[in-house]
Amino acid sequence: MSAAAERVPVAVVGVGEFGRNHARVYGELPEAELLGIYDRDAEKVRAVAAEFKTRAFGDLDELRGRVKAASVAVPTEAHGEVGGRLLEMGIDVLVEKPMAANLQQADALVEAAKKNGRILQVGHVERFNPAVIAVEPIVNRPLFFEVHRLGVFTARSLDVDVIYDLMIHDLDILLALVAEEVTEVKAVGIPVLTDKVDIAHARLEFSGGAVANVTASRVSTERVRKMRFFQQHEYISLDYARRDALRVGVKKPGPQPEFGFEKLPAPAVEPLNAELAAFVSAVSSRREPRVNGAAGRAALELAGRVMASIHEHAQRVQLATHINKPA
Repeated sequence: MSAAAERVPVAVVGVGEFGRNHARVYGELPEAELLGIYDRDAEKVRAVAAEFKTRAFGDLDELRGRVKAASVAVPTEAHGEVGGRLLEMGIDVLVEKPMAANLQQADALVEAAKKNGRILQVGHVERFNPAVIAVEPIVNRPLFFEVHRLGVFTARSLDVDVIYDLMIHDLDILLALVAEEVTEVKAVGIPVLTDKVDIAHARLEFSGGAVANVTASRVSTERVRKMRFFQQHEYISLDYARRDALRVGVKKPGPQPEFGFEKLPAPAVEPLNAELAAFVSAVSSRREPRVNGAAGRAALELAGRVMASIHEHAQRVQLATHINKPA
């Protein structure tokens, strides 16, 4: 069989900022064929289709029988409906994060994938950041994390609180690195420029004793994407924006200690490119993706616990009228 015949036919549903990037990357992947895109905005879908020299589908049902896989990058509240329809059509799905508007919809997606024998991957793209890939092999029971994900205000993703927009990336990574149950959540968050929570801080404690302080903001004056964590005799620093990681170890303890500095080897790859390549590979091999429905649900559930704690705090300080209780 020729290489061209082996390419996986894919589509993108929803061509806002995220979806447009998915279309761009699929067009760059040699193992994928961008067969077309769909969006309810007919003018936008025609423009993006022309940009990437692909087909503009006029209806979601037109994907049936034509593509094997699709990215879902519609607004969060429609993830469950659109993802479920595609899975029922027999199409493998990568759904952007957060995977659904609530846990009930997330469970329905997981069940639809299982029922129809389909691949379900969740778009936690930072799992494919070279910095994260670099530290995964050296994780050795870390006990303290400091995480900052700060951004300047934009009009993107204002349909969700900052917990579901930004912090959920780090919640997902923490769950993957620690691999333990979160036993306690304390959080505070406030609206600043919107009617949603724009800045938030959470303190998480895991069953094995690890503690994580996580801050997320979309109203900061600078863009910061960093994680630091500490394990026995070591300090590891990740910079998501630079896509690199530094390991600092104690070579000689005592009153005159010596330290070793090591820049961890990190693959030079765009995270979205690595994510979509992994999705296409899972579609071809039928292997479970590393960020599967269960992982996406776990991150969503933890984000919900953070929101519940924020709501509880807001009630105590009389901010309840400004913060919606999580579903």
